[in-house]
Amino acid sequence: MCDLVARTGRLQQRYEDGARLVAGCIPFRYINSEENGESESGKVVQVLMINSSSGPGLLFPKGGWENDETVREAAAREAVEEAGVRGVLMDFLGDYEFKSKTHQDEFSPEGLCKAAMYALYVKEELETWPEQDSRTRTWLGIEEAVENCRHAWMKDALVEGFCKWHKEKLANGEEITNED
Repeated sequence: MCDLVARTGRLQQRYEDGARLVAGCIPFRYINSEENGESESGKVVQVLMINSSSGPGLLFPKGGWENDETVREAAAREAVEEAGVRGVLMDFLGDYEFKSKTHQDEFSPEGLCKAAMYALYVKEELETWPEQDSRTRTWLGIEEAVENCRHAWMKDALVEGFCKWHKEKLANGEEITNED
């Protein structure tokens, strides 16, 4: 049984210009590689994805940004609730707009959403988490994550946001390690 509880409902949701504001993250880690792969140090980056509760394909944790929290707090909360991971919430990767077919309401009748996405360096995988009965988590290499990503905007967040950010970090000698 999980002691943490996922937030539900729309009463505390933030909206801006007819769009529901959403916060999320791309959880990542490094694994050692036999080949000198995607990282100069022989470590390969993997991202954590979760199954969609409404159909095929994989997602990154994300959800509504609520009135009583910062956008960074919302992104970290969603990582715990949906994926059962905690870590270091790093840099902002960008805002991504999309239409939600399942979340149309009086404040966003067309289902417009604007997602603020962050990189999350995973330090802990929880044994129990709020949505563990409906979510499974899967670690993937970047190419496999792109292939399995359910939504085009999430692919953009991965390729245009996370991959560019990660490459820049490595180029500047700022590889993220367990000591951070």
